[in-house]
Amino acid sequence: MHRIAVPVSRSVPTGTTNAYLVGTERALLVDPPARHDALDALVDDARVAHLAVTHTHPDHVGGVARYAAETGATVWARRGHVDAFEAATGITPDRTFAEGSVVDTDAGPVTVLDTPGHARDHVAFEVDFGGSAGRTEVLCGDLAVAEGSVAVGAPEGDMRAYLTGLRRLRARAPDRLLPGHGPPIDDPRATIDRLIAHRLAREERVRRAVDDGARTLDEVVDAAYDTDLSGLRDLARATVHAHLEKLAVEGKIGWDRAAKRASIRGSDGV
Repeated sequence: MHRIAVPVSRSVPTGTTNAYLVGTERALLVDPPARHDALDALVDDARVAHLAVTHTHPDHVGGVARYAAETGATVWARRGHVDAFEAATGITPDRTFAEGSVVDTDAGPVTVLDTPGHARDHVAFEVDFGGSAGRTEVLCGDLAVAEGSVAVGAPEGDMRAYLTGLRRLRARAPDRLLPGHGPPIDDPRATIDRLIAHRLAREERVRRAVDDGARTLDEVVDAAYDTDLSGLRDLARATVHAHLEKLAVEGKIGWDRAAKRASIRGSDGV
């Protein structure tokens, strides 16, 4: 498994997005964010047979068209999201995958895991290196990070789906996570537990804000955060919006989607 941290122009926590190459003779290239000399050298030394992305956010797909053309690789996209893939990359995929699809590489079979939440089309790739130990590593895209947290913001982000994806990944007990940003994660269970705890703690503050009388999105944001949000308010609003949507689906609060107005369950006509 090879990782190249490629600088990207978009604002991301590390300033880079990780591209991965699984295998050498029948390799899978994942998330080429842009053309880069180190990635060029890695691709030149291998035979790239497949190319895929964890999701179609711009900082993960910028190099897809160039590397697809140069390698002649089979280009894969998430089934049901081909239009989004074409719009993001400018090319039409050769094949589609879904939960449980397997991409064959010389490093071992790569199984697709459906992990929406950060993005509607988000997937992860579980690499089974085989052998007596049965070691598995998961290219988890923006599902997890070694430090900090992952942005999950409405209307595209789905907090309920994101937490489900984390729990499903925890249950699979991989030996290592390879995220889209930052270093590898050698303690997957502890990291996933931390990310889930962070989200649930924020959710509790959002719910308490509504219980205490916050009704508009901005009122909930002000009550749910006790830090300076200068330059981050839009992200905080999107995050709180995603939490409110989750709580409403679960029947824990009322949420008027058209008016973007919250209420205690059973009040305000809800």
